[in-house]
Amino acid sequence: MQDGAPPLQPDPLSKRRLKMWIRLLGVTRTAENHLREYLRTEHNTTLPRFDVMAALWRRREGTTMSELSRMLLVSNGNATTVVDRLEADGLVRRTQRATDRRTVHVALTDEGLRQFERLAAGHEAEIGRLFGGLTEAELETLTDILKRMGKEKE
Repeated sequence: MQDGAPPLQPDPLSKRRLKMWIRLLGVTRTAENHLREYLRTEHNTTLPRFDVMAALWRRREGTTMSELSRMLLVSNGNATTVVDRLEADGLVRRTQRATDRRTVHVALTDEGLRQFERLAAGHEAEIGRLFGGLTEAELETLTDILKRMGKEKE
């Protein structure tokens, strides 16, 4: 070392953390792919449509398109494409603000709310099947670990 500091010692857990990350990513991708296929075959819909409807269900009063994009961590263009299709199907309604016509507000219609609640029940049951092998104690432990990991990145 040029500055006279002792060389860094290798982290003995480094390789294990890397393997854990790869395993976590694999579980996430497998579950997401399974849910995509489930929504396609059982409900004739897509995961992005489900995600948009879920975000709007959580915000029953609706939200702006910009905020929806932020909530979903997608571009405005991606959100707009999905909302266009949902609106054509009568599941969401867009309105412009009277004070600023550039601001577009989007909300689920009554039919969108009903359809989402059916989708959500099936989605929850499918998640139950996917992770049904975990005990209550394991779920609690895993949830605690993931929460702690989320806080550490802040």
